[in-house]
Amino acid sequence: MSLISTMGEFKGREHHFPLRVFYEDTDFTGIVYYANYLRFFERARSSFFRLVGFNHAELWSSEDPIAFAIRSIQIDYKKSAKVDDDLSIVTTYDKIRGARLWVTQSCYRGSELLVTATSEAACISPEGKPKRAPSWMTSQLSQYLLID
Repeated sequence: MSLISTMGEFKGREHHFPLRVFYEDTDFTGIVYYANYLRFFERARSSFFRLVGFNHAELWSSEDPIAFAIRSIQIDYKKSAKVDDDLSIVTTYDKIRGARLWVTQSCYRGSELLVTATSEAACISPEGKPKRAPSWMTSQLSQYLLID
């Protein structure tokens, strides 16, 4: 398996991230523990960035460091994933404005929609203060954004 395939792929502006549910992701019934969807969504957001051309460690260690903090997230659980399910997390970065990024994510088992989430992330400085997204980042993400 190539590194690119482990990070997913783009289909238009959507990033599709493959994920297998492991036993450790589930509760005693074999159903994915609800909080683990947050971890799945985070992995997909990070993989989206890697495929676009930057990663969190590089952003943090750059001359003008930046990181991200989730400011708000809303999740809608529709159906449960189970141990050994093959899932796909579909991520779109919808908009960047100032220090904020808006993201939509959905978790699928095949064509079956299981969970949706909308989140707002803030770009932050090392001091934890809001910081405008750098123009080079906005430029790299622009082809994937619904709204600039």
